[in-house]
Formats: sequence, C-alpha cells, structure tokens
Amino acid sequence: MRCDFTDSLLQGYFDGELSGRRAAELERHLRRCVHCATELVDLDLLRDRLQLAQLYEPATASVRRRISARLHAIAPTTAASRPLLWHWLAAAAALLFVAVLLWRVGYGPRGDDYQAELAEEVVDAHVQSLQLGRLTAINSTDEHAVKGWFTGKLTFVFPVRDFANDGFALRGGRLDVVEGRSVAALVYARPEHQIDVFIWPTREQDTSPRVGSRQGNQWIDWRKGRIEFCAVSDAPTSDLQQLQRLLTKQSDK
Repeated sequence: MRCDFTDSLLQGYFDGELSGRRAAELERHLRRCVHCATELVDLDLLRDRLQLAQLYEPATASVRRRISARLHAIAPTTAASRPLLWHWLAAAAALLFVAVLLWRVGYGPRGDDYQAELAEEVVDAHVQSLQLGRLTAINSTDEHAVKGWFTGKLTFVFPVRDFANDGFALRGGRLDVVEGRSVAALVYARPEHQIDVFIWPTREQDTSPRVGSRQGNQWIDWRKGRIEFCAVSDAPTSDLQQLQRLLTKQSDK
C-alpha cells in the first residue's frame, strides 16, 4: 500500500521546501515507515542517475572532428574507466546520504515546540479569514449539511456537531490551507466572538490540550484519534477549553 506521506510531503522534504515543523514531522514518520525511507533513498539515486545520464543534442560534424582529435590524446583505459568511477562515486554519495538521514532521524534535535509553531500559522489563517470576510463557504447550522459539504473535498472524515445548547452554535465551515495542506475549518458562534476549529489528519499520538496566544487571539491545540484540532478565537481561553471538551467528548462516541 502506498503511504500518504509519499505523495504529500516526501517530495517537498527532498527538495528542502518544508517548514521546520513539517520536516520534523516527516522525520519522525521515517523512523517507523520503511517504505518512505526507501522512497527517499530512491529519489536521491534517481537524481544522481539523471546527473550522470548522457542527455545531449547531436553535435555538428566540425565539433565531432575537434572532439575526436582531442580524444586521441587520452588513453583508452582512462576514458573507459571514467564512467565506472563516477558510478562508484554516485553509490558512495547515496550511502552517505542514507547515513546522514539516519543520523538526522535518529539523533537530530527534536526539542522545538512544533504545536506552538503550527498554531501560529493557524492563527494567521483565522485572522485572514476575518479580514477578508471569508468566514464560511457553507453557511448552515445543519450538522449533516455541513458534513456533506466536506465530503469529497478532503481525504479524511471528522465529527461535525452543533453545540448550540451549550452556547457554541455551529455556523458552517470552509476549506483552508495551512502549511500547504488543505484543512477543514468549522465555524462556531459565541456571543460577540467567532471560533474557528481547524481540523486535519495526523499520524501522531493523542495529546492533551495545549494553549497559547498570538495577535490578540487565543488558541488551543490537541490530538484525538489520529485527528488534530486547533481552535482559535479572541474569546476567553476558558471558552476554547469548554469547546475542546465538547469536541473531545463527541470524538469518544
């Protein structure tokens, strides 16, 4: 079975295009996914083969004559051994790449606060939605209608619930983008406040809620059942914690 990371993150990691948090997430994944580790080595070998490939435009007759004259001065054994030498160098480079990769994955630093870093980007997405007036793509209080709207737009499923009786009325949802990945955003109304709950799949273990603040907004991030949630609002932290408990209780059902 093809791993999801192969298509979504591995190529970006190989090209050095991922953020520090996303790169660290993939490196943690590589520690337990032989398929992705092998795929990464194959990408490096493919790059070396392309660099060694004899891709060229046909030379004109005069250019061929000049090159041929110069080649007569080179010993045939030297010319013949050169491609073999380069192949050995390519293999050595691939082994070095694997060694460096294993060191980074096994012993590299992992002390950064990845959840806080990601939460900052989610807060930015929340603020931008307010500034652009792009609060919802589907404006509905109907749980089934909102869940149905997301069907087919994302590759994962998640609970959609209205907590109006608890003071958190569902207003709809939209798609958003965080670190180049499509995520779901459920919108809840609290008196004088809007709360965005960003949702996406994760391979990480469940975590307890973590809270923080940025740009006058509070956020709370947690993982449950291979789904990560991050609620953001200028509402009090206690409101976000209450909504988090409601969503977690719903996930347990």
